[in-house]
Amino acid sequence: MADTGDILTYADLEERSLRSAHFLRDAGLKQGDCIAVLAENTPRYFEIYWAAMRCGLFTALNVYFALDEHLHVSDDSGAKAIFVSATKAEFDARIAEQRPDLTLHASIGGQIPGYSDLDEPLAGASTEPLADQPAGQDMLYSSGTTVKPRNSCLLPDRQVNEPGHPLIAVFGSRYGLSGRQCLLFACPAVSRSAAAVLCDDPSSRWNRRPSTQVRRQGCAGRDREHRVTHSQWVPTMFVRMLKLPREVRERYDTSSMRVAIHAAAPRPVEVKQEMSRWWGPVFEEHYSATETHGITMLDSHEWLVRLGSVGKTSLGILRVCDDSRPNHPEVDSGQARLVYFERDTIPFAYHNDPEKTLQVQHPQHPNWATTGNIGWVDADGYLYLTDRRAFVITSGGANIHPQEAENVLTLHPAVLDVGVVGVPDADMSEAVKAVVQLETGFVPSPELERELIDYVRERIAKYKALTSVDFAQDLPQTPTGKLVKGKIKERYLTQASAD
Repeated sequence: MADTGDILTYADLEERSLRSAHFLRDAGLKQGDCIAVLAENTPRYFEIYWAAMRCGLFTALNVYFALDEHLHVSDDSGAKAIFVSATKAEFDARIAEQRPDLTLHASIGGQIPGYSDLDEPLAGASTEPLADQPAGQDMLYSSGTTVKPRNSCLLPDRQVNEPGHPLIAVFGSRYGLSGRQCLLFACPAVSRSAAAVLCDDPSSRWNRRPSTQVRRQGCAGRDREHRVTHSQWVPTMFVRMLKLPREVRERYDTSSMRVAIHAAAPRPVEVKQEMSRWWGPVFEEHYSATETHGITMLDSHEWLVRLGSVGKTSLGILRVCDDSRPNHPEVDSGQARLVYFERDTIPFAYHNDPEKTLQVQHPQHPNWATTGNIGWVDADGYLYLTDRRAFVITSGGANIHPQEAENVLTLHPAVLDVGVVGVPDADMSEAVKAVVQLETGFVPSPELERELIDYVRERIAKYKALTSVDFAQDLPQTPTGKLVKGKIKERYLTQASAD
């Protein structure tokens, strides 16, 4: 743990996860049952995760969800057990009250009224491997734009120690991960096959104020302390670090960094160019989804030749289809339409939602599935994304991709974070609005709104540019810094309905 110095060795992880697996089995949980965990980044998270991987399913509760969202996930997943960090005590009693059917409640890292302290039952649990260890599966609820998160999960048909995990096969060899490497997580994650350095509360380090500059420096400094070789980021974090004064950036030694992995959100070309000048050609980008429809990847050298691309497929076959026409026919290279991935079989099913599973499948090819992104493929098979289908703005008959305006505004010195959405407009159908969270030291004003509108109009076509700007104290985000733009858009739709 980067902030406390706590260490969990591989040997300790093996022993403690075995104890936890026996604890789950002794409590009556079996293969296919689901457990839920609500905790910040902590070594204890790894123990519970690998216990679940030895005997069933695993659901991660987003620590920044509201209570209703926690209740929805725990209920929808059918969780039989819940493990809750003592630091999240404000949710504990309410979840226990609303879910009396849970087989067990256990607290992590301290006592919680009504919960068993996990350390007590583990003290006498066996450390012998279970006779049967069927591999579990992450049951992750999407960090996308819906108010009620959805998830996808199918259990693999193998033992936990057997090969066959598709993400390990795709990423492991490409990134050169091994026990000799050191991987920095600046966002929530569970590491496989490398030593991991975790920040305890990644969201506050990047998205909260005050002391923003100190927090930005925090993870940058971990490279010097731990000689980090690999790291994982989202583009929001790159923007934050690039806004540090140059003399601060130059204070840190990043020479040990061999691979900097990023994904989860689009990033302006200028941001990645500046990061490459700072860290060198170490960046590996990938595009996928929680459901793992497919994966595209590319490294820094490929990206410099194809600026803005998210790579070629490493898993699945790319198909770009016109969803405005019957049967969604494929389009020629260079045309931006709905992106599908073809797989031998659909590798997922939305839990409790067969209708949603059908919605993401191609009407003529059930083994093609879409992430909901609009994009185009060049003649060499490289994918370029323009935006999500749900966020395309229709204004005066033109389709506008708000990502273009967001990419411009992200680089303005006054902007900490921004979401651009279409809002109802009686004349144009929709108007382009930016909702901006300001950097420390900037104050909302009509003059600043005009400055931001002009800033965008100078850099992209006027019909794509902003018509208005609203200022917000905070924008809804996932712990990894990914903007939950659906909540912003929903707010304006609700206001329009009320009017």
